[in-house]
Amino acid sequence: MQVGNARYLKPQDLPEVLPVFPLSGVLLLPGAQLPLNIFEPRYLAMCDDALAGKRLIGMVQPSLTEQREEVINGPQPPLCQVGCVGRITSFAEMEDGRYLVSLTGICRFRLLEEAAITKGYRNFHIAPFAADLDPPEEEAQVDRAALLSAFKAYLDANKLEADWESVERAGNTMLVNSMSMMLPFGPPEKQALLEAEDLKTRADTLIAITEIVLARNFGDIETILQ
Repeated sequence: MQVGNARYLKPQDLPEVLPVFPLSGVLLLPGAQLPLNIFEPRYLAMCDDALAGKRLIGMVQPSLTEQREEVINGPQPPLCQVGCVGRITSFAEMEDGRYLVSLTGICRFRLLEEAAITKGYRNFHIAPFAADLDPPEEEAQVDRAALLSAFKAYLDANKLEADWESVERAGNTMLVNSMSMMLPFGPPEKQALLEAEDLKTRADTLIAITEIVLARNFGDIETILQ
């Protein structure tokens, strides 16, 4: 995996301990980009430390069984066990002190034991998903026609538009991961997409979630998908 001027070829290329940014309903996937607007002092400090080091941050959702606002926004919410390592590849400091950051996903990880809290933010020992560091080989296995059909139905049902020339040019990996991150599904659906075993499974999961959401919100799914 090449991200910017850094290469991550094996789990040992990643740190054993990683700062984590818990954020509900937000998904980062390997090879994809995630923009962040950071304003809390502890996460501003986390970005400062990351920029002074290897530029790596772990994105993870608060535990799906503890989605109460007071728990999510508490000092140490329980976390989902799988997240994604991101490298800061774009950074801007605003006049009001906020940071606008872009993370590029490297690989997923599993949380192990928690390390010491630093400047208010949390750090965890992690076990990287080594397979994510290799180029994906499952592009041809994705049912692209079904994926595009579900995407178009979602856009039509919600009266949204997309740049279809760009969509048609996108490879299956970019298409699946971009849709997974972009579509406004809930935290459980986002976590299911993150934890999908491979690209084909993620694409199949994405199609199923999209059809379920359409049926729940708009009724007859067969009519919508025509």
